Amino acid sequence: MKKLLGRIMLGITGWKYVPNDFDPKKERKTVLICVPHTSNWDFYYALACLWVMGVPIRMFIKDYYTKGLHGFFFRSLGCIGVDRTKRQNLVEYAVNIINSADDIAIINTPEGTRGYAEKWKQGFYHIAKEAKVPVALCYADYKKKECGVIKLVSIESKTFEELLDEISPNYTPEMAKYPENYNPKLY
Repeated sequence: MKKLLGRIMLGITGWKYVPNDFDPKKERKTVLICVPHTSNWDFYYALACLWVMGVPIRMFIKDYYTKGLHGFFFRSLGCIGVDRTKRQNLVEYAVNIINSADDIAIINTPEGTRGYAEKWKQGFYHIAKEAKVPVALCYADYKKKECGVIKLVSIESKTFEELLDEISPNYTPEMAKYPENYNPKLY
């Protein structure tokens, strides 16, 4: 059902999913980064694309959205509520979720904001490294109106900076809805 909804969402908006070698049935556990993240619309295009691909996504959001009557809707999308007023070890929590799942892709937006970010947050790196899973590079290109997963990147013994040096050539400000809000200098 989600695959069909994803195709409809992309079709109505004139966007297309661009397939590549990423197969969620083979790479059953990943940390999936969605970049650039300069608009709320990024979420909908990424969601539609990942549904079309059949990726078993989970994502952290403010716990407000996963409570009450509307909470069912957000939890059915794969959202995990997090109380941001309390100090928590989200890396450890995410690693435990990955290790206990058979198939999962934890979504992360390393820019951490839709506005201009001086540098990327390191959470996705630590989650992938501790869970020993690759990072899938997801994108939404507003200029071409296409989305997909560019490739998988293995963490292995790479430092955060080495990983970002490998990732950065795959993303440009021109891909973003608001190019002025994307900082190509990631660290």
